[in-house]
Amino acid sequence: MTAITRAEVEHLARLARLQLTDDELDHYAGQLDVILQSVARVSEVAAEDIPPTSHPIPVQNVFRDDVARPGLDRSAVAAGAPAWEDDRFRVPRILDEE
Repeated sequence: MTAITRAEVEHLARLARLQLTDDELDHYAGQLDVILQSVARVSEVAAEDIPPTSHPIPVQNVFRDDVARPGLDRSAVAAGAPAWEDDRFRVPRILDEE
């Protein structure tokens, strides 16, 4: 198997707009080579008679049914708010924009 070259890592870094030092290029070249070798080993193990799957067991919907329920009472919410104005919470201004 061909190892990923330092020049290829430099090219990928340039595409990703990353500025890497020479030491980082060498370091990442080694790490990426290990990753590519691992992927190649998995590809060797995969048999052609086994269909590709995303999950080893069938996936089913685990969420509850979406049931509409009444919301909070507006007057109860307003009573618990520190400041209420025009049917909305009143909060301090954090920006000086109009």
